[in-house]
Amino acid sequence: MTPRERILATLQRQSVDQTPVDLWLTPEVLAGLKNHAGEQDELTLYGKIGVDKIVWIFPGYGSDAFDPNESAGMDPWGVPTHTVKAGLASYQEYGTGPLADYVEPGELDRYELWPDPDKFSYASAKRAAERARSFNFATMGPWVSHFEIYCHMRGMENALMDVVAEPEFLEATLERIDAIQTKMMHRFLGELGDLIDIVFISDDMGTQESQLISLDAWKRFFEPRLKNWTSLIHSYGKKVLFHTDGAIRDFIPHLIDAGIDILNPIQHVCPGMDRASLKRDFGDRVIFHGGVENQNILPFGSADDVRQEVKTCLETLGKGGGYIPCSCHNIQAGTPPENVIAMIEAVHNAS
Repeated sequence: MTPRERILATLQRQSVDQTPVDLWLTPEVLAGLKNHAGEQDELTLYGKIGVDKIVWIFPGYGSDAFDPNESAGMDPWGVPTHTVKAGLASYQEYGTGPLADYVEPGELDRYELWPDPDKFSYASAKRAAERARSFNFATMGPWVSHFEIYCHMRGMENALMDVVAEPEFLEATLERIDAIQTKMMHRFLGELGDLIDIVFISDDMGTQESQLISLDAWKRFFEPRLKNWTSLIHSYGKKVLFHTDGAIRDFIPHLIDAGIDILNPIQHVCPGMDRASLKRDFGDRVIFHGGVENQNILPFGSADDVRQEVKTCLETLGKGGGYIPCSCHNIQAGTPPENVIAMIEAVHNAS
């Protein structure tokens, strides 16, 4: 089977010749893997090391390309960004949200930097997807969000307070955020057609210990909008991958009811996120993606530690299928290439 065939068969709960393994990684880890494998082309590298890569397809905004690690001082929503160096890693951090000082919903009319759906580069996204297809990889794109974008535009503290204290402003802003991305998705999915397999929705609702907002607040502000998006995506014949870090067990049945197909990243070190219980309670209704711990085991463990972690993931999340092993979020700078290879080989050797 090709990498794409393995991914699609897993999503359909069909038999595969071997369990597929995906890879999420930072630019520093990618550079280390390229040097380790002696291959500088990213997609060729994935084929060489045996990754069933789900290739990210991002449409640039006002340019041909979009790099989530480099926003050139401003993201498409007008949020200022800057590069922060943390040890071996470099990250894009967000500055003060442009809506931080807004008070009334009517003020949103004067904001001049709402993205124009027509200014996304669908043609360059199509070319990137065509190249991924030439390597027989599955594809995923674009990146859409409700609350994460709201947090960036409003500032995290304001955003969390708005959920309780400013529901009218939150609703009005979410309507604009939703409408812009809905138009963008229609055009993206319409123009790329069969070149896209999965749509990526990212809305973190958990922290390392608990939830960012209450389930009641999520059901009021976000559940209806998520249902609309999953219906839209399914109407184009695509699967929905929903990303939320943290301790989000209470959200999972509602996310599934809202129409998600794949849940990522399964941060099992968090309370309530035990792998075996998640598989027992939800494994027949959702595909799991991720799970391989990358706060301690991947960066600091031995290759044997990594192999044991993969084995546990396969025995729990992967029991009976319906699981795509991958790092639990991006593999971080400083992680030895040998540990990344150990993760991939452990999946292969278990199949």
